[in-house]
Amino acid sequence: MKSSFRWYGDSDPVTLDKIRQIPGMRSIVSAVYDVKPGEVWPEESIKHLVDECAANGLVFDVVESIPVTEEIKLGRPERDRHIENYCESIQRCAKCGIKCITYNFMPVFDWTRTQLDKEAEDGSTSLVMYWDQLKGLDPLKDDIHLPGWDASYTQDEVRELIRAYGELGEEGLWANIEYFLKRVIPVAEECDVVMALHPDDPPYPIFGLPRVITCEKNIDRYLSIVDSPANSLCLCTGSLGSSPDNDIPAMVRKYSARGRIGFMHIRNVKILPDTSFEESGHLTQKGSLDMNAIVKALVETGFEGYFRPDHGRMIWGESGKPGYGLFDRALGRICLCGKRTANIKTTKGRQKIKS
Repeated sequence: MKSSFRWYGDSDPVTLDKIRQIPGMRSIVSAVYDVKPGEVWPEESIKHLVDECAANGLVFDVVESIPVTEEIKLGRPERDRHIENYCESIQRCAKCGIKCITYNFMPVFDWTRTQLDKEAEDGSTSLVMYWDQLKGLDPLKDDIHLPGWDASYTQDEVRELIRAYGELGEEGLWANIEYFLKRVIPVAEECDVVMALHPDDPPYPIFGLPRVITCEKNIDRYLSIVDSPANSLCLCTGSLGSSPDNDIPAMVRKYSARGRIGFMHIRNVKILPDTSFEESGHLTQKGSLDMNAIVKALVETGFEGYFRPDHGRMIWGESGKPGYGLFDRALGRICLCGKRTANIKTTKGRQKIKS
């Protein structure tokens, strides 16, 4: 398992010289943020990130993410040009040493939360999604500005996109996913790059938008479209785990054993009775997911891909990008690596007894 950490570039208050101090840290997960989605990433911009990381003793070899445009998702006239540019960006990333590229197929909004600073009893703050805060909202009628939504869209553009996805439906989205994969994955294979799909967050419809990367059945369908190790998952335990219908340790074990996880996002969530959820610390007892069982599944299936401690709480008075402070994610990394070490020792002990 290769330890990694999300970094948002030079504007990130969590700087590389701080990240490098986290014990055992290896890889940086980042992206080129100043290029319009659908256009080609300049090679010099990718190389700049590589050099910055190397100067701090770190490796930039995971991209998160190259955005899939609405034109691609909706199958609009600009789709082919955007896919050609996407493939060119993959090739340029590979030339600079990138091994894994994360992306998603979420319509309009990459993720949905209703609050980014919900205060817990211990004084920490975290991201939450409460259904009662969405109740009565209609983006086709109301001006809505939820946290995390792409601010580049006007309200009229949001309404037009929601209507377009409503007409497209789930099967239309599946058809456009297939069109994309059958053009992109062969390029990734040639470049020795793993494309790691992030699931929908949360894994159920929001405002009627079709969301399909939500459960085991649909993930099986996705992976079967192009049956290749280059067509893999960024398995986010918090995204899939916010649905009580998903057995996360079992899913991790299944897809890791099949060699179809390129990247693990590991975090915990606390699911509430109405299926609202709160992001929580990485300890099992702080949320609804069995974090040890997740790490155990990775160890026992020989997972050798990348992982990162995903969204952390904001603790100890830290300010910055919600979910992406330094302190709690660093604690999460130590917690996860401790579980990994313990499970490796246990596994080796069982093997000795058997022999």
